[in-house]
Amino acid sequence: MIFLGIPLGLAAIALFCWLLFTLAVFALPFFVAVSAGTWAYHAGGGWLGAIVVALIAGGVTLSIGQVLLVIVRPMWARLLIALTFVAPAVLAGYHATHGIAKLAMPSETWQIVFSTIGAIAIGITTLLQVAGMAPRGQ
Repeated sequence: MIFLGIPLGLAAIALFCWLLFTLAVFALPFFVAVSAGTWAYHAGGGWLGAIVVALIAGGVTLSIGQVLLVIVRPMWARLLIALTFVAPAVLAGYHATHGIAKLAMPSETWQIVFSTIGAIAIGITTLLQVAGMAPRGQ
């Protein structure tokens, strides 16, 4: 049984890392959705109203980002839009990597080093994914 535990544990870690890299581009819309849903719930909307408001807010945030990447022409403005999506992904990537590093190593210094490397990797991946949303040749 122990022989199955090690490969399955490694597969689970690989799956969660892949999921983190894939979903990092949605960190900003997710944050906006959670914030709007929390506001709606505390404003008296109930859990169903909070879910509806959260879905709409997250979808609108993602849509606005994609539309702005298509409409805006200057490269510096596109970079600012992309960095708006990348910054929350880097923060989420740092904390996710730090959680994994805390499980793997006792040294706090190495935890921070690996967390920083993970945040940079997730930031670069997110920047490439957001840049893929922009139209080519403009």
